Amino acid sequence: MKILVVCLGNICRSPAAQGIFEYLACSQSLDLTVDSAGTAAYHIGKRPDARSINALAQVGIDISKQSARQVSQQDFYEFDWILAMDKENLLNLQSIKPLDATAKVVMFGEFDSAAEFGEVDDPYYGGDAGFVVMRKHLFAIAESFLERHYE
Repeated sequence: MKILVVCLGNICRSPAAQGIFEYLACSQSLDLTVDSAGTAAYHIGKRPDARSINALAQVGIDISKQSARQVSQQDFYEFDWILAMDKENLLNLQSIKPLDATAKVVMFGEFDSAAEFGEVDDPYYGGDAGFVVMRKHLFAIAESFLERHYE
């Protein structure tokens, strides 16, 4: 299975989700390919936000080597799932999705009943605590997603 997780700038939520999926795949011996991207080009080539790096490092996950990139047309054919962190990014993805795309494009939070409107809150404008909350939320959603969809 190939998964692309998407947020706006690809420096907070989506790199954290990528790291969590990779950790779960490794710990459960799953054949899973994961990447992350942003719908905007704000941070192309940059590392994840230091607060995301730290929040994941607290649980032994290293995302410091990731590099931000923007979603491409090819992603809609290369991945099985494209998981958006919020409604704005879902709408952006749907607006650029080719008509013959093969990827399923959905809200990531729809796989967690605790997510308000299926959204994963963006912790960017808050403090460190918001990144810990984000990490816990992303773990719960990733685990739920894999329970439902990994074959």
